[in-house]
Amino acid sequence: MVTDVRPATGRFEDFATVVGTQRPDAGGCWCTAYLNSSVPNAERPAYMRDRCASDPGPGVLVYVDEEPAGWCSVAPRSTYRRLMRSRTIPFVDEQDVWSVVCFVVRPAFRRRGLMHVLLAGAVEHAAAHGAPAVEGYPVETGGTRVDTISGYVGTVELFEAAGFVRAAPTRAHSGHRERWLMRLELGS
Repeated sequence: MVTDVRPATGRFEDFATVVGTQRPDAGGCWCTAYLNSSVPNAERPAYMRDRCASDPGPGVLVYVDEEPAGWCSVAPRSTYRRLMRSRTIPFVDEQDVWSVVCFVVRPAFRRRGLMHVLLAGAVEHAAAHGAPAVEGYPVETGGTRVDTISGYVGTVELFEAAGFVRAAPTRAHSGHRERWLMRLELGS
């Protein structure tokens, strides 16, 4: 299995292959909930096509043997309207950090460790664009399995394995599980 993480910039069709087919009954998430939740379902593909058209783009894609297999939304926190207005996820400081807000791995590619590959690629992408730090807001598993729907934000264990530390508790939940603000300082 050969994996490669690439920015979504200029790769809208691959992005659509990963996220646009996850929930066909709902028109697909299209990863707009944190960016701009007011975009109607029918307009989400066009909205994300525009986001994928310019650098730094809305995130990164992982490819397995050249096939799009997964997605991670990573961008400056200031571009996520939902985070900027959140009453449940705090700000640690005034740095212009980048945020990892969701992961999607296509069903045929699950249980291969691709979330670890995506997170590493997201950090690399953020660092290449000058991010001083990267944050994530994963669920606390308590050592138990997390369902796919609740696990879209990742797990504390995933982020800790990538070198992130618990920077602050949040009042946010996913699947009735507590979420933490995890942080990785990238230095200067």
